[in-house]
Amino acid sequence: MRSKELYTGLERSAHRALLHAVGFSKEDFGKPIIAVVNSWNEIVPGHYHLRELAVSVKEGIREAGGIAIEFNTIAICDGLCQGHIGMRYPLPSREIIADSIELMVESHRFDAMVMMCSCDKIVPAHIMASLRLDIPTIIVTGGPMYPGKFRENENITLTSMREFIGQTKRGDISQDELAEIEQCALPGPGSCAMMATANTMSCIAEALGMTLPGCGTAHAQSTKKTRLARQSGSRIVQMVNENLIPSKIISEIAIKNATTVAMAIGGSTNLALHIPAIALEAGFNYTLEKLDFISKTTPHICDIIPSGKYPLLRLEEAGGIPAVIKELGDRIDTNVPTVTGRTMRKNIESVHVLDKDVIRPLNSPLHHEGSLAILYGNLAPDGSVVKQSGVHEKMMTHKGPARIFISMEDAVKALMGDQIMSGDVMVIRYEGPKGGPGMREMHMVTSILMGLGLGDCVALVTDGRFSGSTRGPCIGYVSPEAVVGGPIGLVEEEDIIEIDIPARKLHLDVTDTELAERMKKFKPIKKECSKFLKRYSLLVSSADKGAVLAYE
Repeated sequence: MRSKELYTGLERSAHRALLHAVGFSKEDFGKPIIAVVNSWNEIVPGHYHLRELAVSVKEGIREAGGIAIEFNTIAICDGLCQGHIGMRYPLPSREIIADSIELMVESHRFDAMVMMCSCDKIVPAHIMASLRLDIPTIIVTGGPMYPGKFRENENITLTSMREFIGQTKRGDISQDELAEIEQCALPGPGSCAMMATANTMSCIAEALGMTLPGCGTAHAQSTKKTRLARQSGSRIVQMVNENLIPSKIISEIAIKNATTVAMAIGGSTNLALHIPAIALEAGFNYTLEKLDFISKTTPHICDIIPSGKYPLLRLEEAGGIPAVIKELGDRIDTNVPTVTGRTMRKNIESVHVLDKDVIRPLNSPLHHEGSLAILYGNLAPDGSVVKQSGVHEKMMTHKGPARIFISMEDAVKALMGDQIMSGDVMVIRYEGPKGGPGMREMHMVTSILMGLGLGDCVALVTDGRFSGSTRGPCIGYVSPEAVVGGPIGLVEEEDIIEIDIPARKLHLDVTDTELAERMKKFKPIKKECSKFLKRYSLLVSSADKGAVLAYE
């Protein structure tokens, strides 16, 4: 065991004294030391309950004969960062979290990890760190919150909460009613109750084989989640004895499986950043072309908000991710190992879909393709991403004049000032990984757009990214981004932009000659930012490469 490096031999007498200082007894030496990597804090709803959940994890570890040592990582709430400078920080935090876990675990020679995480960047960061460290690891996701209720509406999620802003401006809801809704929309801890990035990544963690079956959709503060936490603590000690490590679980096949599940459940556009980053840590190259191929061949079968009508609770009640995998049949290679020590096939042997209105049969899907589409063209030579499962049928193809904004704030002002007309294509640039810096989500814009009822007549194109709860004709992650000379930086007011999602096309109706002339005069806008963000902007890769840090 790695931990023997902490206490074995005469020369480590001082080490043993330090361990005694934090409660170790002589009898503890020789037991596996398990890191409980917790991302609990008191500001993020998805992580607010993790301190209590960790108690169950540690009980399971101790019962199985291990030593449980808990430490924290940071966790940022994308929802609270919306619409201000704070949104520059969540995506960069992914790398900081993974790095900090490496620092703690390598420094203290832990034998294994139970990773506790819930939200957007934290789950992928923990998966990335598990691969980098490659010691026995099991993930316990915090689980979704329950949906909110207001009068006759029993399925309120953060998606609807944000769209209420536009509805209030339009006069459909009074400000007093909005204030009432705010009090009950999000009734307690957990990740937001729709298939946004947090729950998408939790489901991916399960589909990769890194959680116990059913963990991805087991709700926060449910007895099922508490039980799974305790079982995970017990199981990790066995995994140490088996030397069952992430590199034996997260193979190219497992990543393909997870991507297939994500397309079927209506997963978030942020997959386009996180799956390539996870694959890179696993030693594989994962391109947007691969993601698009899987989406083209995988039907969208889960009727979950924002690409459907039900909250996450209904997916859990329908059988969760095991039932989705069962329904996908031979689209999933179930002969892959998981943290249970059994194959995925064994894990789902007795599973059945319990509600076919929520998990639709393959021959009756919501959409015949998966949730995402990758668009290319002279406006996005290296690709762009749209959540096609959330786009109105009328907007699957669109052509309109560009309205140019160099920040999200300017776009919000235009929307709230009734300056955007039917047919327009809003272009928000200098919001990419380098140009933002930090690649902010444009979710405040998209929510107001939908709330104003413009989702079937106005499109959005940006080198920024979106919340996983975004719906509508919103095309982001445009690569290359404006600040590095990408074509999105050359678009001028009233240029015609053509969008064709079925044909995977994003085209600027300007000749190559004209674009070359504009490029000669192009001077990128460099935004003021902190020292940390400046360093990040110098190292971060393009969105089509996963916005990972380059060290070579």
